[in-house]
Amino acid sequence: MGKLSIISELWQFLKVRKKWWLAPILILLLLLGALIVITQGSALAPFIYAIF
Repeated sequence: MGKLSIISELWQFLKVRKKWWLAPILILLLLLGALIVITQGSALAPFIYAIF
Protein backbone atom coordinates (compact mmCIF):
# COMPACT_ATOMS: atom_id res chain seq x y z
CA MET A 1 0.00 0.00 0.00
CA GLY A 2 1.63 3.15 -1.15
CA LYS A 3 0.84 6.57 -2.44
CA LEU A 4 -0.68 5.12 -5.58
CA SER A 5 -3.32 3.26 -3.59
CA ILE A 6 -4.37 6.50 -1.89
CA ILE A 7 -4.66 8.23 -5.24
CA SER A 8 -6.63 5.35 -6.74
CA GLU A 9 -8.97 5.24 -3.75
CA LEU A 10 -9.54 8.97 -4.02
CA TRP A 11 -10.26 8.61 -7.75
CA GLN A 12 -12.73 5.79 -7.06
CA PHE A 13 -14.43 7.90 -4.39
CA LEU A 14 -14.82 10.81 -6.82
CA LYS A 15 -16.23 8.52 -9.53
CA VAL A 16 -18.64 6.54 -7.37
CA ARG A 17 -19.94 9.37 -5.17
CA LYS A 18 -20.06 11.92 -8.02
CA LYS A 19 -18.09 14.46 -5.97
CA TRP A 20 -16.64 16.21 -9.00
CA TRP A 21 -16.71 19.56 -7.21
CA LEU A 22 -13.79 18.29 -5.09
CA ALA A 23 -11.50 17.92 -8.11
CA PRO A 24 -10.72 21.65 -8.59
CA ILE A 25 -10.04 22.02 -4.87
CA LEU A 26 -7.63 19.08 -4.88
CA ILE A 27 -5.87 20.33 -8.02
CA LEU A 28 -5.46 23.79 -6.50
CA LEU A 29 -4.03 22.32 -3.30
CA LEU A 30 -1.58 20.19 -5.27
CA LEU A 31 -0.45 23.17 -7.35
CA LEU A 32 0.05 25.36 -4.29
CA GLY A 33 1.98 22.59 -2.55
CA ALA A 34 4.19 22.11 -5.59
CA LEU A 35 4.79 25.87 -5.78
CA ILE A 36 5.89 25.97 -2.16
CA VAL A 37 8.20 22.97 -2.58
CA ILE A 38 9.76 24.32 -5.78
CA THR A 39 10.39 27.83 -4.42
CA GLN A 40 11.50 26.73 -0.97
CA GLY A 41 15.20 27.34 -1.57
CA SER A 42 14.89 30.35 -3.82
CA ALA A 43 14.65 34.08 -3.28
CA LEU A 44 10.92 33.91 -4.06
CA ALA A 45 10.10 32.05 -0.84
CA PRO A 46 9.33 35.15 1.29
CA PHE A 47 6.90 36.38 -1.35
CA ILE A 48 5.14 33.01 -1.64
CA TYR A 49 4.71 32.74 2.13
CA ALA A 50 3.38 36.31 2.25
CA ILE A 51 0.43 35.16 0.13
CA PHE A 52 -0.72 32.88 2.92
